[in-house]
Amino acid sequence: MAELLDDPAVLGERVAFARNHLAAAGGRPPEAVEQRVAASVTHLGLVARLLSPAFAVAVLDGALLGYGLREARWQPTPGGLFPLSLPARDAVPVADPAELAARFAAEVLDGPVRELGEAVAAYSVSPRIRWGNVASAVNGAAAGVARSRPELGLEEREFTRHLLAVPPLRGAGTVAADGTGFRRRSCCLIYRAAPDRAGALCGDCVLAGPPAA
Repeated sequence: MAELLDDPAVLGERVAFARNHLAAAGGRPPEAVEQRVAASVTHLGLVARLLSPAFAVAVLDGALLGYGLREARWQPTPGGLFPLSLPARDAVPVADPAELAARFAAEVLDGPVRELGEAVAAYSVSPRIRWGNVASAVNGAAAGVARSRPELGLEEREFTRHLLAVPPLRGAGTVAADGTGFRRRSCCLIYRAAPDRAGALCGDCVLAGPPAA
């Protein structure tokens, strides 16, 4: 996945695909969709796929699985769920959830996730939106674990709460009092791709109001 950093054309192709797809959904030409909107949507899909394996290992095994973009191999198929291969590496057990979240932030969020965000910055996607996308991706990964392993709901909610409380995600999202509902504090901008910028809002969008209790 390092080609996303080394060759601007690779990221550009994905942004162009997203732009074309969003435009077609609204029955409009690609130039009617802002490029930064397509870039933000592209970023959200990439970062969600990139951090999900490490998030799952953290919740399921209480361990840290670190990796970089130069170690991750992918097949850049359209959409977010592209095939991803990570290096064979033993995850490091970390007993304390708060420490695990801090180390996850240091090695995953401040590593490959930040590198990916800096590449997307070339499309005028602000840091606030980019880290909001990451917070949304964390919430999506948490929801995936909750659906597949409901018996780990307590561990998932605790780890998510700690992760959203440490930099660089601190302030990027709000979790409801019961630990389930989530609302990011920025918008991925996808609503602007629709005609008259009147598209539907994502379920965790800041524009949709406070998180459900």
